[in-house]
Amino acid sequence: MKAILVPKPGGPEALVYGESPDPVPADGEVVVCVRATAVNRADLLQAAGKYPPPPGASEILGLEAAGEVEGTNEQVFFLLTGGGYAEKVAVPRGMLMAIPPGMKFEEAAAIPEAWFTAYLNLFREAGLKKGETVLVHAAASGVGTAAIQLAKRAGARVVATVRSAAKSASLTALGADLVVDSRERDFAVAIAESLGPAPPVDVVLDPVGGETLGKNVSLMRPGGRFVLIATMGGGIANLDLRTLLIRRLRLIGSTLRARPLAEKLDLTAAFVRDVLPGFADGSLAPVVDTVMPLERAADAHRRMAENANVGKIVLKVT
Repeated sequence: MKAILVPKPGGPEALVYGESPDPVPADGEVVVCVRATAVNRADLLQAAGKYPPPPGASEILGLEAAGEVEGTNEQVFFLLTGGGYAEKVAVPRGMLMAIPPGMKFEEAAAIPEAWFTAYLNLFREAGLKKGETVLVHAAASGVGTAAIQLAKRAGARVVATVRSAAKSASLTALGADLVVDSRERDFAVAIAESLGPAPPVDVVLDPVGGETLGKNVSLMRPGGRFVLIATMGGGIANLDLRTLLIRRLRLIGSTLRARPLAEKLDLTAAFVRDVLPGFADGSLAPVVDTVMPLERAADAHRRMAENANVGKIVLKVT
């Protein structure tokens, strides 16, 4: 089968469109003919040699895909631990979700990683409730655009940060109540000015880390929950622990890829119950930035590395 290979770690130039052996399904797995997959920052890190796949996972990039089950032609989409940048992938049957009627493969492939991450961390980890305020960093990302929609549907107020004024209108259109361009202004100062001097934030969803941590904490109400899902801004932070104690804040570290299969199967079932109906009735929609053929995966990685995208960059496979 055709696949994107990374013979030597590196940037987008390291990606090679070549031949790879067809996957051999284990017990409980099926083979899916991939029609579309999508790009995640984890793929860029893995290609650079900085984020190896979990033991036993495919070395091929790609954490989500959509396609047709070999032998039955069921149209499905699903989360992966790896292997999506290929014509075929082996998937545990319990991870498969039926594509809603009328949805294209390219749209379905844009859902699993971003929307599972947003759903897991807003509701299961942070326990976001109606009437609360959530701060979403890097909100023009796939996770960010998903988090805005899910939080608004749950009745929360959404504050979003972005590093490009050109992306602000897109986030407002998705339902964000306040959008702050953190390249132009200190986000903590801007939020405090807009929402009042009392700490206004109940939940923070942060893929940035680094120096944002202390600023996030300064904005959080007593009992607030901070969920760190990546460290794009650095892995070291300064934090006044007294604020953490006085306000009874919870700091939660959360990743998705390395979780046990049993957890992912449970999460998939919950997602099908709680979120999938929103795609069927049109109240939720994946945000697709760009669709490129699989052989242009290097260009897709460049676009993500440049932070040019709003929503997901999708690779059409066949």
